[in-house]
Amino acid sequence: MIEGSVSTAQAQATEETQIRKLTVPRAVASKYEVVEVTQTIEELIHAKIKEDARDKEEAFYFVDLGAVIKRYQLWVKHMPRVKPFYAIKCNPNTAIVQTLANLGVNFDCASSAEISQVLGSNVAASRIIYANPTKMKSHINFAKTMGVELMTFDNADELRKVAEVYPQAKLVLRIITDDSHSVCRFSTKFGAPMSVVASLLALGKELNLNIVGVSFHVGSGCMSIKSFEGAIKNAHEVFQMAQKVGYNMTLLDLGGGWPGTDDDKINFANIGDALTPMLNELFPSSVEIIAEPGRFFVAQSHTLVVNVFAKRVVEDGNSKQFLYYINDGVYQSFNCIFFDHAVPEPLVLAEEHKQKEMFKCTIFGPTCDSMDCIGKDLLMPELSVGDYLYFKNMGAYTTAAASPFNGFKSCPTTYYIHSS
Repeated sequence: MIEGSVSTAQAQATEETQIRKLTVPRAVASKYEVVEVTQTIEELIHAKIKEDARDKEEAFYFVDLGAVIKRYQLWVKHMPRVKPFYAIKCNPNTAIVQTLANLGVNFDCASSAEISQVLGSNVAASRIIYANPTKMKSHINFAKTMGVELMTFDNADELRKVAEVYPQAKLVLRIITDDSHSVCRFSTKFGAPMSVVASLLALGKELNLNIVGVSFHVGSGCMSIKSFEGAIKNAHEVFQMAQKVGYNMTLLDLGGGWPGTDDDKINFANIGDALTPMLNELFPSSVEIIAEPGRFFVAQSHTLVVNVFAKRVVEDGNSKQFLYYINDGVYQSFNCIFFDHAVPEPLVLAEEHKQKEMFKCTIFGPTCDSMDCIGKDLLMPELSVGDYLYFKNMGAYTTAAASPFNGFKSCPTTYYIHSS
């Protein structure tokens, strides 16, 4: 049993009143000055702007740690048997990591640096899966030194590498999946085809390695429950194949791809309710089931507030368009446009603008790169220099890949949790 895991019976016995008591750890609340509020996000933004009146040209984040906790509650409710291992690459914010760790969530790491960060948050090595199918020898050796035993692989050369560096590791075979319904597809890079699974299992036996389970990843931003169902059936087939060569697998890893909001074509509650009976039918209670959610936990936690610091009018006959320049762009928080295929929605803060005539506009970031564009042909009211826009659901794959290009740094963060 993986440390921190919860049995099905235990999870189902958790009273809703007990879940409501989950909160931010005291150490996190103190270190990150987490404020307890009752206001809406719009009211919080207005108060922050008024408070920071001397520096109106700096973008900033509001991070709702309570939203992270609510997502954990949702997970426990709809997938009680599946232990979440948070994919730290999605957002390595330490306050979030420590809040999740306090809830009992474990972690998916892909490098020695990520392993170091999680261990630095007083998380035991047994609560980490090194879920990168292709690893540098030095990183494997680091995992060995730190006591991280669980790690994935998907090819013969990786097995030989592990046998050389860390033969005591507990290995999880990642299989290829149908990720055609996902926004970001991974099967072109990772995953063993079902046709080579038997040979990999045989090689593992030959090298005297401990292959303990199967993993898959349906792709980030998966839009089809059938993708999960198909992958689970394939994983069950691998379990049966493993028995034939002498492996008694005890772990199933459902990977990532879990939705961060219910605004898309797929709903997490529907996924969980559909998969739970299937998992119980195909895998006995002796099999530990985990998953690697990333955006699921953090997408809704971040709201980004930006300032319109410049404006240009483009007139064409009787029509006109506007170009707006804001103080965060694709080299900072909006890298999600390129790396995560995100389409951030700008929301106008000032109430007096919301009922005005709408015009086509383009929003640019602050750098000198013409590719630094947040959106084109957007319908918005005419704004003035100094006005504010805000973007919700900016917690996934945004701050994690931000860079200081052109000297623009990542923006400051205010943490909060609702008292209700």
